[in-house]
Amino acid sequence: MPSIKIIVNPLAGRGYATRITPLIRETFQELGADFDLVETRAAGQAIDLASQAVADGFQIVGAVGGDGTSHEVVNGMMANGDGASATLGCIPAGSGNDFAVMSGAPVDVRQACEQIVHGNTRFIDVGQMRLDGRITRYFDNAVGLGFDGWVTLEARKFRRMRGMALYVPVVLKTIFSSMQPVRATMTIDGETIERKVVMVAACNGPREGGSFLVAPEAQFDDGILDLSITDWMPRVAMLGMVPRFISGSHVTDPRVRLMRGREITITSEDAIIGHADGEMLPIPLHSVEIRTLPGVLRIIAPA
Repeated sequence: MPSIKIIVNPLAGRGYATRITPLIRETFQELGADFDLVETRAAGQAIDLASQAVADGFQIVGAVGGDGTSHEVVNGMMANGDGASATLGCIPAGSGNDFAVMSGAPVDVRQACEQIVHGNTRFIDVGQMRLDGRITRYFDNAVGLGFDGWVTLEARKFRRMRGMALYVPVVLKTIFSSMQPVRATMTIDGETIERKVVMVAACNGPREGGSFLVAPEAQFDDGILDLSITDWMPRVAMLGMVPRFISGSHVTDPRVRLMRGREITITSEDAIIGHADGEMLPIPLHSVEIRTLPGVLRIIAPA
C-alpha cells in the first residue's frame, strides 16, 4: 500500500476542512492506509510541506482544501521544475474545488479517501508562468488576468460570506468600481494580437471560480492551453456576460475570442491584476509568460 502525506488547509471552505479532518483520519485508518496528516498554519506553507513530502519519499501527496490548496501542493511537488515524482490526490474541501472535481475527485469525503488509496492514476499537464521575467510559478487549472483577477482580489475583502451572498456584491463592485481596461499585447505560439480587454484566461481545465465554464473544451491532458480573450465593452454589457460565462454560452459571442496554444505571452503598460488557481499573483504585473508542460503530473483518477 502506498505511503500517503495528507496536507490539510484548516481554513479552507470557511473551516469545512477542519470539520472533516477527523473523518479523513478515521477513513484512512479503516482502509489500513500508511499515512501521515499535517495541517498548514500559514499561507504558502503547503508548498514547503509538499516539497518535503516528495523529498521524504511519500508516494502520494493529498491536498485537503480548495483550488488554492491544490495550487500550493502542486507548486511544492513541482519544486524541482521538471515534473513531480509523487502522485497528487485531492479531497475537495474549499469554497471552490474546480480542479479537484473536474479532474475526477469525489466530493464525498469517504469516497475521496477511498479513491486515493485504491484509485487508478493518470498523467496531466501543468502550466508554468514567468511573471515580469523573474518569478516562476506553476498552475494546475487556470490563470485569469483582468476581470477574474479583480474578482479574486475583491472576494478576499469579504471574509465571512460565501456562495451567492459573496458572488453578487463582489461582481457588482468589480464591474462598476474596481476594474480598469487593459491594453494588452498577446503572442500565442508566434501569433501576435493586440486588444483592449476585459479578461484573458489561460485554461488547463474547463471551469474556474466555482461556477464559471470559461473554457468548455479544455482538457487536462491534451498538451495545450485553451485561451479565452474578452474584448472591453460597456460595464452594463459586462454584467450581462456573467451568466453566459457560467453556462459556457459566451463561446458564441463575437466579443470573445477563443484560441489554443502551448506558449503564451501577455504584456501591457497597464497594471495587470491576475490570479492563478484562485491565488492572487503579485500586484501589479506587466508581463506574464505561460507555457504548458505536458504530462508532468500524475494524479489519482477514478477506478
